[in-house]
Amino acid sequence: MAVPKKILIIEDDLMMSGMISSYLTKEFFVCEVAADAETAYELKDSFQPDLILLDLILPGSDGYTICREIRKNSMIPIIILSAKDDTFDKVLGLELGADDYLVKPFDSKELIARIKAVLRRYQALSDKEKDSSGDFDVGEHISYPDLIISLSNYTVHFKGEEIEMPPKEFELFYFLAKHPNQVFTREQLLDHIWGYEYIADTRTVDVHIKRLREKLQNHPDWSLATVWGIGYKFDLKRKK
Repeated sequence: MAVPKKILIIEDDLMMSGMISSYLTKEFFVCEVAADAETAYELKDSFQPDLILLDLILPGSDGYTICREIRKNSMIPIIILSAKDDTFDKVLGLELGADDYLVKPFDSKELIARIKAVLRRYQALSDKEKDSSGDFDVGEHISYPDLIISLSNYTVHFKGEEIEMPPKEFELFYFLAKHPNQVFTREQLLDHIWGYEYIADTRTVDVHIKRLREKLQNHPDWSLATVWGIGYKFDLKRKK
């Protein structure tokens, strides 16, 4: 029998956290609730959740700060739950490392679907890491000068160093690199990478491209290029 996944709910509204916990328990998740930042940090370490649901308005410390602090040393999947529906708030949450953003009020079925989708992505990454040996085996991959993008184990090696990337960052980078010099609109990238399970503003793509550029320095042979008014491409400047 599969071990139930553990969800940490960081929410100070007791009615809301109780409702969410009830939804998740019916789906065979194990839940713990933190109503403030201090409790959230303690439970992150002691409960060791598989995923965190994070409200933005909390006593003592806001959800953005908590997300930033968790991302300093952990890749636990984070889904932000918030009544704030402005594009700015969504983009900021994603920039700080959240994997998804769901606006309150939300349908319980959509919440469950989002949780399962994020967990599937991280489980796929975890399984590939477990299957790999201590030696670096790229398996199915794409390579360019100073760059190896391995689909087999969801790793990116740049100038000999492994670059840490959440699944969606990796999938976006791999997709663009697999189609060098081909321009994709933001809408096309949303459809290819996020698919039907994710309805988002096209700024989501911009946020992920920004993160990728921060992790990968400019290279004389290739780059992630903006095609103004259209979208993005993996710009291969020279032949491999």
